[in-house]
Amino acid sequence: MPSSAGKPYVIPVFITNEGCPHRCLFCDQGAITGEPRGPSGTVTANDVAATILQALSRPRKSPDREVQVAFYGGSFTGLVRERQKELLGAVRPFLREGRVQAIRLSTRPDYVDEETGLFLGSQGVRVVELGVQSLDPVVLSATRRGYSADRVTEAFTLLKPSGLIIGGQLMIGLPGESMAGLLASARRLAALGPEFVRLYPTLVLSGSGLAGLYREGQYLPLSLARAVVKTARVKQIFDEQGIRVIRMGLQPSASLEASLLAGPYHPAFGELVLSHLFFRRVRAGIAKHSRHGLVKVIIAAQDESIFRGPGNNNMKRLARMGVLDRITLVLDARKPRFFFRIEKV
Repeated sequence: MPSSAGKPYVIPVFITNEGCPHRCLFCDQGAITGEPRGPSGTVTANDVAATILQALSRPRKSPDREVQVAFYGGSFTGLVRERQKELLGAVRPFLREGRVQAIRLSTRPDYVDEETGLFLGSQGVRVVELGVQSLDPVVLSATRRGYSADRVTEAFTLLKPSGLIIGGQLMIGLPGESMAGLLASARRLAALGPEFVRLYPTLVLSGSGLAGLYREGQYLPLSLARAVVKTARVKQIFDEQGIRVIRMGLQPSASLEASLLAGPYHPAFGELVLSHLFFRRVRAGIAKHSRHGLVKVIIAAQDESIFRGPGNNNMKRLARMGVLDRITLVLDARKPRFFFRIEKV
């Protein structure tokens, strides 16, 4: 029997641009998903079943992990109801057989009504991700999202009674963004009580409207360093409320990298953010204790890479602080991730 604990095994099904007549300023779903299909190359129920069968046939390191089928790349509830039934119906035999345990999908906040939650729940959907992106009116207008921040609140209100697991997505560095507006967006989303969030830095992709603004000098993307700092600030807001941040940064792919014009892209962006946050905590403790002589810094063995940072940058920072020669790093495989303790030697 598959376990629901831990990270699920997700089988992605891409319905690129389906259900979404809007073209938001930043969007280039073909590049993001690596699946350029749209209305002219519609995914069929047979395609869905074939994708699931192929994924289930592959050997897995942890066969006891829960299996979820995820519909990505479009706004699922923007599809006509019969189309939704067609796609979800292709998964139902696998649910009945116990080979798949749940369905997850993503959609826009303005494509949710009073019946959405009950319908999705009756079809085996357990998780709905809302592409919030921002709750700042200035940013929503600049990016042509087509709805207000109040519509996001309404979407959560409509979905919560159904018992679905609801997540949200925020983007960092969108046109019109200020640090105050970004943090206010994060706090407002946190107050709505999502069970998880994803954080994405804004990238300039060749097929997006943002590419034109970038070429004309009307949009300047964040530097990688600035994107890491801003994302870390946002993550702290969700951490303080006990809301899981399940991803930071887009999934690396050849199509994404080929379409990338500019912006804070890094294949391990989330690791950079974790490194920034963890090092800040440990550095403060080192600065306090190392004034009194030699110290041991004890961390979980799994955290060595984020403590050292990319290119050993964090160790270089300690050297510039003049404390590197006064610390001994101790790796403890028994400690949980993000644990640290500083002891005098």
